[in-house]
Amino acid sequence: MNLACETCPVRDSAACSVLNEEERDALAALGRTRVLKRGEMLFAAGDVEAACATLVSGALKVSAIDREGTERILALVHPSGFIGELFTPFAHHDVVALTESTLCTFARADIDRAIETYPALSRALLRRAQEDLLSTRNMLELTANASAEVRLTALLHDFAAAASTSSCHLAGEFDLPLTRGEIANMLGLTIETVSRKLGELEDMGVIKRKGKRGIELVDPALLLTLSGRQND
Repeated sequence: MNLACETCPVRDSAACSVLNEEERDALAALGRTRVLKRGEMLFAAGDVEAACATLVSGALKVSAIDREGTERILALVHPSGFIGELFTPFAHHDVVALTESTLCTFARADIDRAIETYPALSRALLRRAQEDLLSTRNMLELTANASAEVRLTALLHDFAAAASTSSCHLAGEFDLPLTRGEIANMLGLTIETVSRKLGELEDMGVIKRKGKRGIELVDPALLLTLSGRQND
């Protein structure tokens, strides 16, 4: 399916937003829309010819399997995020849909040519790579040093920010893209601790749980304070 840039919900926030209309149309002609179901794999570890993609909607996880056969979630990808290692294949990482997800996909060779043709796109992708690296470092520091409450509230803050339509405020409601087990995996906690801390945050009036995965953000300011994100 061809790309529909005119109606794309991330056209103003994705890396391609730095292109003018003519350049964007030329890039769009090279890409295709792909829809993944929850649990469907975009890239598998070791894919040499892995495509590159921009996430339009949904959520993805980047994970690896350790020597004991346990999956380790290394990063999350939210809408407008770019997926694809431009210089090396995904030698060790799987990229899997956490929810039904829509992506703009491009052959790696086409992205390589686009980067050479459009220097602004190259700079935008470099900035995103730097932001992703900083996010990964922050998560590693968080899981190594922070309390369970700070780890969980920081993750909830990031989910609310990713679900928002504005960079000025958090989303009032959102669905957790991760199960409690996946949250525990990512934060280095137990499932029981995650469940208990969610209950404590609800008792404190920070959030309200709605159904299996829904979260209503009742007190954004308190979430910001608890997560330490006001210092970022």
